[in-house]
Amino acid sequence: QVQLVESGGGLVQPGGSLRLSCAASGLTFSDYIMRWYRQAPEKERESVALITNTGSAISYADSVKGRFTISRDNDKKTVSLQMHSLKPEDTAVYFCNAWAPIGNKNYWGKGTLVTVSS
Repeated sequence: QVQLVESGGGLVQPGGSLRLSCAASGLTFSDYIMRWYRQAPEKERESVALITNTGSAISYADSVKGRFTISRDNDKKTVSLQMHSLKPEDTAVYFCNAWAPIGNKNYWGKGTLVTVSS
């Protein structure tokens, strides 16, 4: 059974930092492109950051470029999102996603809430 479990969310003041982690199990982690998505209240889910299976390519949404950093550890089966200079508009539930192009396998975590507020 595939599981993606996010952690690290919480309440942080504007300008602060948080590090989100996603632990994967039940899958061949190195086969999967990993993404972080987020969904703010009454908004659609949006892609925040992507890292390819080997980590050779990374991309970010324009809204987080220069502030967020995605990384992965294939040995530990984890993907992380380091977030700096957080803004109130970063408030959302953050989801970990694993997608394997071969076989079009797609899995989601249950999300972790990030609240940026003074």
